[in-house]
Amino acid sequence: MAEQVVVGIDVSKDQLDLACWPEGLSECYPNSEAGLDQMLAHLQPLTIDLIVLEATGGYQRLAVSTLAANGLPVVMVNPRQARDFAKSTGQLAKTDKLDARGLAHFGHATRPQLRELPDDDQRQLQSLVTCRRQLIEMRTAELNRLQQASCAAMSEDITDHLRELDDRIAAIERQINEMIEGSELWQERIKLLCTAKGVGPVLAFSLVSDLPELGRINRKKIGKLVGLAPLNCDSGKSRGKRKTWGGRAPVREALYMPTLSAIRHNPAIRQMYERLIANGKARMVAVVACMHKLLTILNAMVRDKQPWQPNY
Repeated sequence: MAEQVVVGIDVSKDQLDLACWPEGLSECYPNSEAGLDQMLAHLQPLTIDLIVLEATGGYQRLAVSTLAANGLPVVMVNPRQARDFAKSTGQLAKTDKLDARGLAHFGHATRPQLRELPDDDQRQLQSLVTCRRQLIEMRTAELNRLQQASCAAMSEDITDHLRELDDRIAAIERQINEMIEGSELWQERIKLLCTAKGVGPVLAFSLVSDLPELGRINRKKIGKLVGLAPLNCDSGKSRGKRKTWGGRAPVREALYMPTLSAIRHNPAIRQMYERLIANGKARMVAVVACMHKLLTILNAMVRDKQPWQPNY
């Protein structure tokens, strides 16, 4: 029986560096359809246990979708985790080939869990929601510039740019709505999520696109996945403050304003916030705890396919 190998692929804009563990084979291919065909031909004779890539801002999408479409076990991991693992093994130098081998070693040692990969529609919706978020950030920056404009010409130029951004945002939102209308599952999920006070279409779109695991995993895992679960920071007899970190920043950002609204209008969230403040918690600590609470409730709603209920 052939020995199973773990493959690590370091992804950059133009190339894919591949390494196998434990053989140590190393190859380099163009990050293109032709390059992936060459890679698949190289991988075909191997008995592959796992293929590990880093999430690298979108450059990995073609490789991930192609490998998955060919029935190969692909998993994407957090770049920070992979780099910390490499440092723990004494690998301080950093090159594409070394990173590929480090990913293969990381996959062999830690066995990251395979997750369901997004289909084409899910990836397109994610791209649209991300594009809208980026345009909103650009518009906010331009509004700040407009307040500091020192002459009429500059103000007029910024105002024209703001009109263009508004048109582009409206166009992106129309595309998002068209995609949502084309999926009964997404329509039902968004309608369900919006029954919770404080939750509007923007948060619902973000949850559908950026958190497809919602309703599929338990409350502890969903909190950690988004980076809202407080993590221990203890050593010996010392008990440090619990902290939240990591996770999916876009989902946290989308949760913030709806949580402030829920604190005002949602009795369950408001009672929790008031109790935490009465117990001496800092305002932002209480808000983050309420974000976690709201996410947990939404996770239960989707899991049970039940609209908002006071007993949640």
